[in-house]
Amino acid sequence: MYKYFKRAMDIIISLVAVVLLIPVFILIAIAIKMDSKGRIIFKQERVGQKAKKFYIYKFRTMVSNASQIGPSSTAENDVRITRIGRFLRKTSLDELPQLWNVLLGDMSLVGYRPGVRENYSEEDLQSEIFLVKPGLTGAAQINGRSSLSLEEKRNYEKEYARNISFLTDIKIFFKTIKVVVFREGVN
Repeated sequence: MYKYFKRAMDIIISLVAVVLLIPVFILIAIAIKMDSKGRIIFKQERVGQKAKKFYIYKFRTMVSNASQIGPSSTAENDVRITRIGRFLRKTSLDELPQLWNVLLGDMSLVGYRPGVRENYSEEDLQSEIFLVKPGLTGAAQINGRSSLSLEEKRNYEKEYARNISFLTDIKIFFKTIKVVVFREGVN
């Protein structure tokens, strides 16, 4: 029952959010185009539920040839991040296109944050983390975000997968709003 209710809530909330945020999407798209050349939306392969691949969507925050300039992970003062990209990352607005991933069913509003394949060991891929859908937010995001080590993030993700519930999702959802507004745990 929880699974169907969660999916229904994902669809309703993300659909309403997309409709309400259309003006914000347009403003962000214009700002990205004015700031640098390249696509507005960044698409990247990530690992989803049951360790299956899917494409995640974000607003582009780096120069268009970023992968040719440096590593796949970013540092705090990464020169590949555009001016508008810094703002989008600090405010988490770059994540808004993932509402489309939620509508498609690849993601949920709450889950673990999906990473790229290289960031997971074979042991990770067999863990309980991948029994649930990845989410726009999750336990690691409300407990430190980018200030956490990879091991700490995995521990939060495993704990969430073991104790998944409607009440846990509600707590994470509302605490995410606080974390984003006050930019807690953002490098």
